[in-house]
Amino acid sequence: MRISQPKPFFFEQGPRAVLLLHGFTGNSADVRMLGRFLETKGYTSIAPHYAGHGVAPEKLVETGPEDWWQDVEEAYQTLIDKGYQEIAVAGLSLGGVFSLKLGYTKPMKGIVTMCAPMHMKSTDLMYQGVLDYAREYKKYEGKDDKLIEEEMKKFQEKPMETLAALRELIGEVRNNVDHVYSPLFVVQGSLDKVINPESANIIHDEAESTDKRIKWYEKSGHVITLDQEKKQLHEDIYEFLESLDWSV
Repeated sequence: MRISQPKPFFFEQGPRAVLLLHGFTGNSADVRMLGRFLETKGYTSIAPHYAGHGVAPEKLVETGPEDWWQDVEEAYQTLIDKGYQEIAVAGLSLGGVFSLKLGYTKPMKGIVTMCAPMHMKSTDLMYQGVLDYAREYKKYEGKDDKLIEEEMKKFQEKPMETLAALRELIGEVRNNVDHVYSPLFVVQGSLDKVINPESANIIHDEAESTDKRIKWYEKSGHVITLDQEKKQLHEDIYEFLESLDWSV
């Protein structure tokens, strides 16, 4: 069965650009509604796919944080090459971690982190996320339960060795949060069961940004961009972006 894959997007609208970053095992669909909303408000947005994401899970396990960071940098460079001088970033989960890394490696007009982890004690939970992604992908392909179980058994014979590097990446960014000076908006779902929500306080408290704010969404879980408070989230992100000192 041929399935329609989510695609990276680049919505060119106005001179203010926002880089939108999805989470681990996610894809651009996680931030597409946000991108379309910002488009109606005159903002340009770009959302890449990290290597191995939005495709068969067998390809995901062959990739790692270095590949994904390269995809983030390439999307940033695309905006620069297109003439966008001022760029903000908004990232979900792993995308939020990358947003912070951009904050201390690139000039950023503003940063939005959404449910971004600052703790990762073991790789077990991350690997469970990989298994869940693999199973859901195979269901989406229309495969029957027997075939899925056969493929999942084979899939688990090849572990994702780069998960340790992902944990190291989160630790590296955690240790550099105090090098973030750009205006910062920290978003966290109170019902998040995927990460330790305390991460939001760590980001907010340790960033050196003089303009920083934090908001907890009481009815939302981890994928907050698709949860029931997403419309309020869109408005809050827009309000934050409008508060920035854009020259255009």
